[in-house]
Amino acid sequence: MRLLADLLYSLILLALAPWMVVRSLATGRYRRGLRPKLLGTPLLRTPASGSPDAPRVWFHGVSVGEIQLLVTIVAQFRQRFPDYRPVVSVTTDTGMAEARRRFVDVEIVYFPFDFSWAVSRTLSSVSPTLIVLAESELWPNFLRIAAARKIPVVVVNGRMSPRSAKRYTALARIARPLLLDRVSMFLMQSQGWADNLRQIGVPAERVRVTGSIKYDGAGDDRRTSATVALGRTLGIAPGESVWVAGSTHAPEEKIVLDVFRRVRVRFPDLRLILVPRSPDRFEEVAALAEGMSFSLLRRSRIVGHATARIDPEAVILLDSMGELTAAWGLADVGYVGGTLDGRRGGQSMIEPAGLGVPTAFGPMTWNFRDAVARLLEVSGAFVIRTPEGLEQRILELLEDESLRRRMGEAARGMVRSQQGATARTLDALAGYLERGGAVQTEERRAA
Repeated sequence: MRLLADLLYSLILLALAPWMVVRSLATGRYRRGLRPKLLGTPLLRTPASGSPDAPRVWFHGVSVGEIQLLVTIVAQFRQRFPDYRPVVSVTTDTGMAEARRRFVDVEIVYFPFDFSWAVSRTLSSVSPTLIVLAESELWPNFLRIAAARKIPVVVVNGRMSPRSAKRYTALARIARPLLLDRVSMFLMQSQGWADNLRQIGVPAERVRVTGSIKYDGAGDDRRTSATVALGRTLGIAPGESVWVAGSTHAPEEKIVLDVFRRVRVRFPDLRLILVPRSPDRFEEVAALAEGMSFSLLRRSRIVGHATARIDPEAVILLDSMGELTAAWGLADVGYVGGTLDGRRGGQSMIEPAGLGVPTAFGPMTWNFRDAVARLLEVSGAFVIRTPEGLEQRILELLEDESLRRRMGEAARGMVRSQQGATARTLDALAGYLERGGAVQTEERRAA
């Protein structure tokens, strides 16, 4: 099986190579971290502080969203288990940039491609007591080698949509022995997703509902230093209303810009902050806005704080990394992207909800089905289905301050009521640490 998997991966990589080269030349993607991804991570350096013999726990997040989730769990993990040394891995370049920004004193590595040699070398280098995967990222060679080394693998903040469950069911004879049966425990965000996992054959004793860690990571302070500084930098004046359209995908930017043009006829002081989901699309969205004859202010081109030269009527393109949270703190109204296209499944509306931002989003939100249901239950958000519906809801919110306040308070209250998933997750991980930590420490010393 190992040779067959390696051969299959090699053929896929060769087939994709021309496309990857073109994408790399155009966007810069796929160049960084190629060596450790292909060959595995070499031995980790000795930590500047703490014991080099401390047992390690490997936390993995694919990209920016998962890394932001891991910030919450790793921080509490280090407080609760100070004798363990966390190691964080990522898959994407943007994830690596976010990890380096958020984990200043934690070893960070690239997750290996699923070639047996790359996985083996990285596992030998990290030598973890436990592997914690954020939400997903199940690879057969990785799970097989971890199982052979008796390293437990736990999925945290897990989800299993009906669509994914159908795919796993169709491939049950392959997926279960190669993937699902090699995961020690699935800690799921909701009962519905846990039920989906059980229905495809995962034993009930390996599935537990702990809730969504993203609720715990949602702050409620709209006057953080980062938000205040960003507002000053962007020239947001007191009394101006701000609409943040966050984590958008094509064609949502054009829809938002069209709606903004019409809404600003009635609300000329309205400011729009547009935040595309992927950095690869910053140039595309900038060209779109300018092609629609908008004055454009690009965050990346502002040095220092705002000056009088900033056009108060400009559309603000937040073409920077790690500032969406601060931008939500400026918002009077919001739109959450990735929700008008069924291929996306939605981006997180939990963060703006925690900050009390009344938001609208489209109907394609299966990634956050539980959060959406709870927000709608307390009347903390709007679902829109058309550009006209988005315009109607934004106008409704801008016209009615009391409605904005009620929705924002309801959304914030819902988020607070759901917090505690991180503590429940760490409770579940504790058993694996108690069983494995002392044994691995002795083995590392003996080696």
